[in-house]
Amino acid sequence: MIANKPRLSDKDVKKYYEDGFFCFNKPVLSYEKYLKLKSHFEGMLSSLNKDMRPESMDRPHIRDAALFEWLFADEILDLVEPILGPDIVLYSSHFICKPAKNGMRVPWHEDSSYWGSRLTPMEVVTVWLAMDDSNEKNGCMRVIPGTHQNGYSNYENVIEVDGPNVFSNEIVDRENFDRLNVPLILKENEASLHDGKIIHGSDANSSQQRRCGFTMRYISAQTKITEDDFELYLARGNSHGKASYLEPGLTYKDHEKYW
Repeated sequence: MIANKPRLSDKDVKKYYEDGFFCFNKPVLSYEKYLKLKSHFEGMLSSLNKDMRPESMDRPHIRDAALFEWLFADEILDLVEPILGPDIVLYSSHFICKPAKNGMRVPWHEDSSYWGSRLTPMEVVTVWLAMDDSNEKNGCMRVIPGTHQNGYSNYENVIEVDGPNVFSNEIVDRENFDRLNVPLILKENEASLHDGKIIHGSDANSSQQRRCGFTMRYISAQTKITEDDFELYLARGNSHGKASYLEPGLTYKDHEKYW
C-alpha cells in the first residue's frame, strides 16, 4: 500500500459532493502494480479484433478475470469507501482508449441517463484511472461542475461533431458547455472520481499521444437494483440482500455480446 485508508480527506469528500467530481492527483497504485496493469492492458489491446475500436472495450472483466486484481484492489476501494461507505459493489468497468491521431470524441452525457431507473438511489462512483497522461491536447475528460444535481437531461441523435463519436446520443442543451467545462488533467496512475449523474464528455484525440483510462464503477451494497441485467460483484464489506452477487473469475457463455 502507498497510503493509509481512507484516501480522501473530509475536505476532499465535501468537494466531491459539491462539484460532482474530484481529481486525485497522486499515484493511485504502487508503480509496480500500475505497470503490471498497463502491461496486461497492452496485451488486451494487441489482441483486439481488427474491426473493433479501442474505445469500445466495455465491461472487460466479464471475459478477463485477471482484472479483478485491480478492480478489487484496496488502493482503489479506499478511494471509494469515503463516499459510498464500507459495503461496496463493483457495477461495471470500461477501458476507453483513444489512439493517437484518430481517437474518437465522447459526446456530452450523463451516465445516469443510460442506466435510467435501474438503480435506487442513483449513486455511482466512477474511478477513472489514467493509463496514460490525460490532458487537453489528447482529449481528456471534461465535466460541468454541479450538474450531478440533475442527472437526466434531454438527448438527441448526433452522427458526427468534428469527426466520429464514441456513441450516437448527446445532450440537447449544450451551448454553454464550452464555457462551463473543467478539464480533468491527470498524469498516468492518477485518477479522477465522478458522480454518475454529472455531465461530462471529451474531445477527439488528434495529438501524437494516446489517451486511455480504465473506468471502474462502484455502488453501495445498500442500492436497490430494479433491473438485474448486470453481473454484480461484492468488492468489499457486507451484502444487504439488495441483489445477488457473482464470484469473480467466472466465465460466461454469452460474453461475446459484451465485447
